[in-house]
Amino acid sequence: MTTRPPVPPFTRETAVQKVRLAEDAWNSRDPQKVSLAYTVDSRWRNRSEFVNGRAEIVAFLTRKWSKELDYRLIKELWAFNENRIAVRFAYEWHDDLANWYRAYGNENWEFDEGGLMLVRHASINDLPISESERKYRWPLGRRPDERPGLSELGL
Repeated sequence: MTTRPPVPPFTRETAVQKVRLAEDAWNSRDPQKVSLAYTVDSRWRNRSEFVNGRAEIVAFLTRKWSKELDYRLIKELWAFNENRIAVRFAYEWHDDLANWYRAYGNENWEFDEGGLMLVRHASINDLPISESERKYRWPLGRRPDERPGLSELGL
């Protein structure tokens, strides 16, 4: 069995750590790397799309990040229990015509005993923004620790 710490049952500290690890992985924009946090048979609902298993996760994320350019994400813990975590998030991206967006959403996660995600439900809304309204202005990749989170940004 594969283990991906932190593992359930979650404490506030380990839930916050799990959320930050997920944020860091998604900010890598590396579909293969991201997929390894999920069980081989993980089930997703992402907006209106249903994704099943790691191969579909990789295909989904490859499509996503070929469209959502200069993607930068912040996740924040909302709630947790033994093997579930709820997060809220916002990310910024632009399309190939330089139209900027901020996407807001919530995710519900369920984990197996090894800390791999079994289920991910994501509800997401996109808001067109101007380039001057962007709030995420760090170099591509991991959000630096000194950069504010969602609550500090008023999001």
